[in-house]
Formats: sequence, structure tokens, C-alpha cells
Amino acid sequence: MAKLKIRTYPDPVLKKKAAPVTDFGPAMQKLFDDMIATMHVSDGVGLAAPQIGISQQIFIACPTLRHAEEHVMVNAVIEKKSGTAIASEGCLSLPGISGEIARATKLRLTFQDRLGKEHAIEVEDFFARIIQHEMDHLNGILLIDHFSGKKREELLVQYEKSKNSPAKRQEVLKQYEKTRNSSTL
Repeated sequence: MAKLKIRTYPDPVLKKKAAPVTDFGPAMQKLFDDMIATMHVSDGVGLAAPQIGISQQIFIACPTLRHAEEHVMVNAVIEKKSGTAIASEGCLSLPGISGEIARATKLRLTFQDRLGKEHAIEVEDFFARIIQHEMDHLNGILLIDHFSGKKREELLVQYEKSKNSPAKRQEVLKQYEKTRNSSTL
């Protein structure tokens, strides 16, 4: 399983509406596995295909953070929402920021699993929040799109600062050194 590059704001693929999936063959199975690996090594609880540059209706959700408990969800449709709660959310495509977002606390949804089999389930609380966040990605909606005016500006300034932080520069230098060293072998 390979770690895939996570696309970050303002990559245009993050603003596109994702296309339905029709092929569940070997290449797609590898993609699912690579997405799962990428989500785990990135310390995420979810990852949508647009976040890795693929505009298809696929996301991984893992509210427990435990390996082998991931949910591969393809062509998901939320049929019913109820309840509301406000909680802080972050995003792998907007590292370094988080914001309080109101989301439904219960969902009924249909989706296809990694083999294309259809399912209908009900989820709640944290799992419901993850699904709504990832479904936003499939519709070209980012965390910052839930905010406007001064709050949105503050989040974007915070994001730009986190991209240019000393820790981020160190991370980039380490990647460069690793690449340089591996290419000289």
C-alpha cells in the first residue's frame, strides 16, 4: 500500500463535484487500500478521493482510528438527517486550522462498499460527522466554506501562517533530504 499525496487548499480538484464510480476492479481495490493507508499515516479519521486528486465519489471513514475497522463508502447518498450538534473539525486538506461546525447528529444513508454491494445504514454522532465532512469533499465543499466574513478570513490567515511555520519548513527540508539521499543510492 502506498501513501498518496494529499491535495491542499487551494488545489482546484478540491472544489469539483465528484463523479460516480462504476468500476470496482483491481485498480479500484488498490486505490481503496492506498486511501486507507494514507488516511492512517496522516492521522485522519476520514479521507475523500478528491483529497488525493481523484474526483470520484469515494471516501474512507474510520471513527475508531483502528486498522481493519475502516469503512469504504462509494456513491454514498444521505437519505435522512436529524438532530444538530456543533463541534470542532479539522481537515487534512487544510492542515493547521479547525472550526466549529453544526452538523446533523443522525444520518440514514445508502452507499456501495468496496465490492460494489449496496448498503443502507444509520449512523450517529462522530461517525455521522465524519460522513458529512467527507461528503462535503465529494461536493466540492471545504471546511472553510462553512464560514464567511471575518471568521473565514481569520481561518485563511491561520492556514497561511501554518503553511509557513518553522515546523512546516523543517518538514519540507526533511522530505528534500530524504529524496536527495534516496536518489543518490
